[in-house]
Amino acid sequence: MRTDLSGERLDELDLIAVEVIRNKLEGIANEMQFSLLRSAFSPIVKEGLDASASLFTIEGETLSQSISIPIHLGTLIPIVNKILECHPIESLADGDIFIMNEPYLGGTHLPDIAIMTPVFFEEHLLGFSAAMVHHQDVGGMTPGSVPTNATEIFQEGIRIPPLKLASEGEVDNQLLDLIKQNVRLPNIFLGDLNSQIAACNLGKRRLSELCETYDYNFLLKVFASLLDRSEAMTRDALMKIPDGSYSYSDFLDNDGVEINEQIEIAIKAIVKNGDITFDFSGTSSQVKGPFNCVPSGSLSAACYAIRVLTGSEIPTNGGCFRPISLKLPEGSIVNPTEPAPVNARTSTIKRISGCMVSAFREVLPEKIPADPASEMLILQFGGKHRNGNHFVVGELIASGSGAGVQSDGVDVIETDASNCMNLPVEALELEAPIRVHHFCLRPDSGGAGQSRGGLGVSREYEILEGEIKFTHRGERHYCSARGYNGGHAGAKSFSKISRSSGNEEVIPSKLVTDLCKGDRVLIQTAGGGGYGDPRARTKDLVEADILDNKIHKETAMKIYKYTNS
Repeated sequence: MRTDLSGERLDELDLIAVEVIRNKLEGIANEMQFSLLRSAFSPIVKEGLDASASLFTIEGETLSQSISIPIHLGTLIPIVNKILECHPIESLADGDIFIMNEPYLGGTHLPDIAIMTPVFFEEHLLGFSAAMVHHQDVGGMTPGSVPTNATEIFQEGIRIPPLKLASEGEVDNQLLDLIKQNVRLPNIFLGDLNSQIAACNLGKRRLSELCETYDYNFLLKVFASLLDRSEAMTRDALMKIPDGSYSYSDFLDNDGVEINEQIEIAIKAIVKNGDITFDFSGTSSQVKGPFNCVPSGSLSAACYAIRVLTGSEIPTNGGCFRPISLKLPEGSIVNPTEPAPVNARTSTIKRISGCMVSAFREVLPEKIPADPASEMLILQFGGKHRNGNHFVVGELIASGSGAGVQSDGVDVIETDASNCMNLPVEALELEAPIRVHHFCLRPDSGGAGQSRGGLGVSREYEILEGEIKFTHRGERHYCSARGYNGGHAGAKSFSKISRSSGNEEVIPSKLVTDLCKGDRVLIQTAGGGGYGDPRARTKDLVEADILDNKIHKETAMKIYKYTNS
């Protein structure tokens, strides 16, 4: 039996019904996410969890999000709006499917491909279902499509503007064939794309099913009410932050091309009357290498930052993001001019989001920890098996988070606007002729303090056969995560190649090279910054760290002034 409440005013809505619908919407988004991860073909999705799903209103605002990756979730907003700009609502039909990855039209980088489908109830448009997946390969100059030495976007893979992949349920196979012809792993690409379509169709089905219980017009009012309520709660939280200007800056190691030049990310956050503006006027100009970040990336960082600053008790939807404004100087690293390369934008977005949050550390000391390492080390291995079949496998290796006022940082965890997982050793070894010799916490990598920074990780790979094209995209090799209030900086990252010939090569943060049988790669990710004077750390905590091999005894004696007595 359907409930007809279409005549109610927004302030008279049944609050129980509204809350039931809100939880249902969140459940739908997460069910879409689970479907994505269960049905994907590539390890980077099914093991690395590099995928996301959302529902959107008719107006193109976020209705609900899965628990997944902020970069994806934020970027889906301009993608959905660009698709609607190119394909107006009046032209849409049930069964239409749209595809897009173009960064200069609202996307993020080329491997992140978005799928969107409209949701109808009878002849009425109810909303949109969307999913984004990081595809293992979309062409370009290196396997995995994240070349750190790219100097223009044309080297990074196939570019897909907002196109209709299916009309009323009929897939455009010519378009699909064109895309498949430009990727190294067409079958895996198609498998992951189908997982996206299935997830969107699931969201479409579940959202339309709400109309079997609730009146269509009532649902639209509830959707609007949910966004308005989150906006009001967000503005109330921002009003508790003193009006003013808050600044922070940090650095990326280099752009992958000009190895000796650091990149500055400078943020000025202006809070006034429940609004927040992020001004990037002091940020570096766009760079030659692929660390440029199109505006959608800064938006994603801002969406993440505002949720950190305002509190998790506020339901996440498009209303949370209405107070945000961005000032992005044209020709800067946060608003590059086409055809600047952009494939490594994750590192930039993570540093942006870290600066956005850290700017408020003085006024929100209980909420904002010391700097996280914010390193998501990207490794790509590509080559051929003995049978001639291509393989491409990517690694996403985390680092340590910053220490809080009363808590140690978390070891080996994604922070800021990313939320992926490393590949299990077994998954990697199944995909490529590679053996992992060790995988463990990196002792002494967390910044010392009354609260210790989170540790990074150590991992070593050996090439078992053939020749492999290897891409290494690291950070924090030269710029440590800073401690706070007397806490020490976290350890820097370190990576090296030990050649079968006996030669050793230290990797300068970014590298594209060839590996051969017998070569080994050692990676050690950075640690988070510490909080407070290390000498104030309790002896029990220091001893526990020694026993857990998180710090060496010599370190404890030197920095923490530990004694056996």
